[in-house]
Parts: sequence; C-alpha cells; structure tokens
Amino acid sequence: MGLMTFMRTKMGYFLVGGIAVVLALFVLEPLLQQGTAIFGAASRTVVGSIDGEEVKYDAFNAKVEQTSAQFKQQYGGVMNAQMQSMAVDQAWQSEIANVVLGKEFERVGLTVSSDELFDLVQGKNPSPLITQYFGNPQTGQFDRTAVMTSLKSRDKNPQLAQQWLILESEIEKQALQQKYNKLVSNSVYVTNLEANDEYTNRNKLVNFKYVNLDYSAILDANVKLDDADYKAYYEENKKRFDNPQERRDFKYVSFSILPTAADSAIVKAQIEKLAADFKTTPNDSLFSANNSDVKIPYTYLSKGKLDPAVDSVIFNYPVGSFYGPKFSGNSYKLVKVVDSRFSPDSVKAAHILINPAQVGGEEKAFKLADSLKALAQGGSNFADLAKKFSVDGSKDQGGDLGTFARGAMVPEFENASFNGKAGDIKVVKSQFGVHVIKIEKQVGSSKVVKLAYIEKNLAPSQKTRDAAYKKATAFLNEVKSDNFSALAQKQGYTVGVADGITATQGYAPGLDNPRQLIREGYEADKGEVLPQVYTMDNAYVVAQLTGIKPKGQLSLEDVKKQIEPQVLNAKKAKMLTEKFDKALAGTSTIEAVAQKVGKTATPVQNMVFANPIIPGLSQENKVVGTVFGSQVGKLSKAVSGDRGVYVFVVEGFTNPAPLANTFKQKQGMMMNISQRALGGAFQALQEKANIKDNRVKFY
Repeated sequence: MGLMTFMRTKMGYFLVGGIAVVLALFVLEPLLQQGTAIFGAASRTVVGSIDGEEVKYDAFNAKVEQTSAQFKQQYGGVMNAQMQSMAVDQAWQSEIANVVLGKEFERVGLTVSSDELFDLVQGKNPSPLITQYFGNPQTGQFDRTAVMTSLKSRDKNPQLAQQWLILESEIEKQALQQKYNKLVSNSVYVTNLEANDEYTNRNKLVNFKYVNLDYSAILDANVKLDDADYKAYYEENKKRFDNPQERRDFKYVSFSILPTAADSAIVKAQIEKLAADFKTTPNDSLFSANNSDVKIPYTYLSKGKLDPAVDSVIFNYPVGSFYGPKFSGNSYKLVKVVDSRFSPDSVKAAHILINPAQVGGEEKAFKLADSLKALAQGGSNFADLAKKFSVDGSKDQGGDLGTFARGAMVPEFENASFNGKAGDIKVVKSQFGVHVIKIEKQVGSSKVVKLAYIEKNLAPSQKTRDAAYKKATAFLNEVKSDNFSALAQKQGYTVGVADGITATQGYAPGLDNPRQLIREGYEADKGEVLPQVYTMDNAYVVAQLTGIKPKGQLSLEDVKKQIEPQVLNAKKAKMLTEKFDKALAGTSTIEAVAQKVGKTATPVQNMVFANPIIPGLSQENKVVGTVFGSQVGKLSKAVSGDRGVYVFVVEGFTNPAPLANTFKQKQGMMMNISQRALGGAFQALQEKANIKDNRVKFY
C-alpha cells in the first residue's frame, strides 16, 4: 500500500521488476555487486561470455535467485524444476539483451538526456516503473507525493539512495529501448500494392472440387526406403535442419516410487487415528496446523475455494460437525466446521494507514488511530483526515480503496471489513501498520464457513522407495553401453525416450526433475550410460546418452531417424502421383479422375487463401496455394500435400469489393510487421554476437 509498502515489500524484488519493452520475456538487468566466486578454480567462476564480456557466477546467480523469488511471489511459493530453468533462462536473456542492445544503442547514437531522465522520474510523464512502484495496489493510482518524499529522504538514507540509483538506471534502459523500438518501427513501410494484396488474400473466395489419395492408404511396411530417398528429402529441406543450439538425446528406464497398496493402508490407518484425535482436541486450529500437509487459512472461506469433494458438501454441514476421512485426488481430507455465517460478497471501504515508525512506536500509532476514529465518528470528514494523516498512496483519493472481495486484503483488514457493517469505523493492525477503516458499503450476502482442515497426502513409504532404488541400482550395475535396450527388455522394463534436450532445459518427456541428469548428460560421450541413479518426483531413473546434435547445420545422420516419417510420405507421394498420372491420361473431368482411382470428387465452397484448411482433412498450404494460382475449369496435375496427394479443378473465384480504406489497411499491416521487426532485429543482433554459454555447468 503506497510508499511504505513499496519500501518494505517490493524493493527486495526490485532488481527483477523492470518492464521489458522490446521483448516481454526479458527482465531488465539490475545493477548488482559482484562478489567472489564460490568455486575454487577460476574456470568455474564464469557462467559465459557475450561479445567478450564475461558473466560472473556470483552476479548472475543473484539475478537468478531474485527472478526465482519473483516467481514464488506470483505462484504462491511453488518452484519446480521447470520454473527454476525459466528463471535461469530469463536472467541469461537479460544479460544478452543488456550487452547486445547496449552496443546497438551506442552504435546508432541513442542517449537519454538529464532533462529526459528528470521528466521520467518526477515530471509530467513519469516512467511506467515510477508509476508501478509509487502507486496504490488497490486503485492503481499514481502517488506523486510519495515520489517527492522518497527523493528528499535519500540524502539522509544511503540504502534508499542506492535503490534510487538502481531505479534510475532501469528507467534509462527502458527509455533507450523505447527509442530503439521507435527507430525500428519507423523503418517499416507498406506499399499500396502490398495492402491490396493482403486484403485480397483475406477476402477473395474460391470454389473447387478435389480428389485425394491419403498417404495412410499405403502401409509403411510396403514402402522400401534407401539412402537416396533420405538424401533427396534432406537436400530439399536442408534449411529446416539448422540447429540453433546443441541438443542431446537420451533413453532411460524408470523405477516407480508411487505408493503401493500397503502404503495406502498405512496412510489410511494414520488418518483414522488423526480423525479420532481431531474430534476431541481442545484446539482445532493448532491441531490442524500441526498435522496437515496442506495449509488452509483459519479464516472464513466462501464456496469454491476448497477441493470439489469437500466444497460440494461442507457448506451444508452445521457448526460443530465433522467430515471425513474423505479421499480425493491424492490425499485424505478431514474437516471440522468451526463456525458459519452469512457475509457480504464484497465491501467498499476507505482507510487511513499509520506507520508506527513515523509516530514514535505502535502504542502512539494506536492512540492516533483511536483519535482519528473518534473525530470521524464525531462528524469530521474521513477523506480529509486520510489526506492529512495517511501514509498510503490512497490518501489522495481520501483513503478510498474501492470495492473488493474476500482474499484481496490481508486477513486482519479483511476480517474487520467483512465482519462489521456499513458505517462502522474500526482500528486494526496489519503487516503494513495501523489502519483506521471506514466500511462504506457491503454488497451481496453468501454463506461463509470457518474450518479446521487437515489434508494428508498419499505418499510412498521408505520401504517402497528402498525397493525401487535397489532395482535401479542393480540395473545400473549390470547395464552396458551396447545392451541398454536389450537388458531392459529382458528384465521387463520399458525404455523411455527424451530427444532434443537443450543444456538448460528444466523438463524432459517422462522426467519431472531432470536437471542433474541433463547436466551429467552434457559431460558424457555418445553411447555412455550416465553414472548414477537419478531421483525424480515419482521414480528413480537410469539413463543413457544416445545422441549429440551439435549447434549449426545438422548432418543427414543426425536427423535420419527424425525425418523417417516425412521421407516415407515423400516416397508414398511419388507412388500416389504415378497413380494419379495414369488416371489423368485421356481424362478431362474431375469426376472421371475420381472414378478411375475409386474415389469421389469433394466440393469446397468459399475458401480463402489466408485460411488454407481443407474441411474434414487438414491444413494444406501447398495445395490451397496451388488452387489460388490455377485457371478456372482446368484440371490440375497431381499436387503432393502434407496428408496426401490431390487433383482438383477450380470452379470459380469471387473477388472482394475494392479496398475502401487503403490507409487503415496499411496501418494495421505496419503494426503487425513492426512487432515482428522488433523481434527480428533482436534475433539478428543475438545471432551476430559471440556468445559462449556455460550455464549447464552451474545449474
């Protein structure tokens, strides 16, 4: 809430809070202090380099941790392997953006003057970063007074002064990116011819009939492929096989550690014992907090907040009743109804926030709050009191917080607002300070319940884990590079495949926590069985590195297995084309062709070039493109598509009315092209840069 909330709760995560303008996935790089390396060898202190500028581990890892903290804030404290990988990638992309864009800004002569920076911080056109951090989180209103107060305070507060240096640096970077955006956007132009072509492509209609022979009509077993087939497809599609970064392929065997029937019986016995104790405990909230795997706030909850199995019944139970054990999802639930009542659906309120540190302590804060409450109850204008005494950003609006539902405010504030009645003025303390709350209006009425809630997850026992680990270890000790699949098959295990895995990837097919496996896989040679048993969330895994796809142009051997389905279809296309060529010989109608190949001609009405999906089949870009380039009434040759081979005849085109507003059409096209151009410009700069990425050694 306003300035004090910002200083206490947001500045800790400020370093990852910049708003990316060029590309939304980049977090603007903060100014961080570099410390000593945590590894002994000098080679282990550098995460990578960008155009010769080294990225040191300590500074980089600080950004990763701060990005991770931001993710935890956004997603309720949850942080899995994939999210951690995203945090590492985001920090790395920020490093790349900072270096390559910084050099580009310098090359084209972009700067931010001191007058511009002044205006962005405290002028009439504040930076989005300023409005973001000096605004009321409920109303979103910008608090200019808070900015000026903070600026005046920084001379006496070295920590605040340092925070302002960081903030101004971020504002300058953002302004430079905005200027670069404009520079790139202004380089885009659309001609009248291009505008008319785009309009026509989206509005011209075609009616045609086609006959198709699907690739699935020929069994794969009946198609014999040779090296020439693979080479022909590879050479024709070579550009598709440019690998932007190294990838590796794995095969693996999983040894499940999911709960067994015996484990389920143990957990059920535990929950039944808990249920008996829960019914008689003198302290419901403490007992549930100490015994539940899932924490449910001990406050009034509205319908729709709980597991559906509980939510659907518990609101019909009277106070004092007990529900459970109920098994749903992967856990047992026990619930005691402590209280129920009807409560407003939402509340409109205003408040005055008092910071105890500014008035001489909590006791004096409460005395001031009580005095303000008495003044308001005696007829003084609450809005005027808020403007004079509140430290929250809402003070400029007379403390108005608007209308909010349950869950929008901290518990102390919520309870006071929802448990009172319209016209009440209450004093409460929260993490933000002491509040004087005026309840202006309460809207709606629904039943809410206060519950003591216990949830126990069904988990594997140590015995189950030990048995699975023993099997995995035995397999690892016996397996060799040349018998991985054969040994797995002999012992009755299923072999999984995870292909095309990048060095920093946080996920892999069938592997829910693969980072250690991937790291060691990038230190292994092709064919090597990785050196240990890896622990996933629900399994132990033994893995083998089966392939290395280097950065750059992949060889035919690298992609041979990957392209086999496409090569099969290309061979089938030749076979089906030969069949169509025979049917076309001496034939002048689409119906005659259909009869010769044992099919029927299918009509298509009102297709547009911009949506090349043949109804009932699939998207066929090549086929539809050929249709729009054909003459009316002329029987086509065989055209191979993604799903099969086609012969068609165009029955007619319907041209759209002339473009009424060429300027508007060009504007819309330029906006779309500008957005692509920005991404393309950064991609080009990134490809041109000399980037060495050693993150896999650290994360």
